[in-house]
Amino acid sequence: MLPLPSSEPSAQIEVAAAGEVLRERHQQPFSVLYLDSGRVLMGVREEGIMRHQLGVVEGPSWLDAATALLDQPSAVDIVADTRVQLRRVPLEDFRRGLEQLPESAQILLRDMATGYCRQTELAVSRLAQDAEARCAQWLLRHAHSTDDGGLRVTLHQRKRLIAAQLGIAPETLSRVLRQLREHGLIAGTGNVLNLPQPRALRLVAGG
Repeated sequence: MLPLPSSEPSAQIEVAAAGEVLRERHQQPFSVLYLDSGRVLMGVREEGIMRHQLGVVEGPSWLDAATALLDQPSAVDIVADTRVQLRRVPLEDFRRGLEQLPESAQILLRDMATGYCRQTELAVSRLAQDAEARCAQWLLRHAHSTDDGGLRVTLHQRKRLIAAQLGIAPETLSRVLRQLREHGLIAGTGNVLNLPQPRALRLVAGG
């Protein structure tokens, strides 16, 4: 178990407002963040907006202990979703606390941190795939044939949930659907979408 920051006298207590960036991707931190209370979003920001959300963390919880333990830069952007209270533990003090743990516990924590970081890197690399391609793949995967030989997709879920499946923001999904509609690749209104040009849509999907 990681040592709690409450036992570390050098930990600085901070309060951040909703929307404040707590950690940036690729940033090599000099401290480790512990979330006392509130909720934060983890993902990839583009143009100052969290475009691709990978997860939500509510306090109390460590936020970037895994990357700090492995001396790696942050793989994600961390943004306050609500007002949060944090404890910022100097990196050297954090590591000193880990060294006080039994060697078996240190090995276990390093193995867990390595697995977590690899999963996070895989998720971020998945986001590198174009959002339009991912949306096209989803539409084709959920399409069913109509009586006239066409393809149709019925949206049984809210767009926010579909966007979460695709790893993109709801605003990004709406923008992509609008672009596909403008190019004549989808048609229809409401929860029923026709796919008039499935071959062209497959090209967008990368197939």
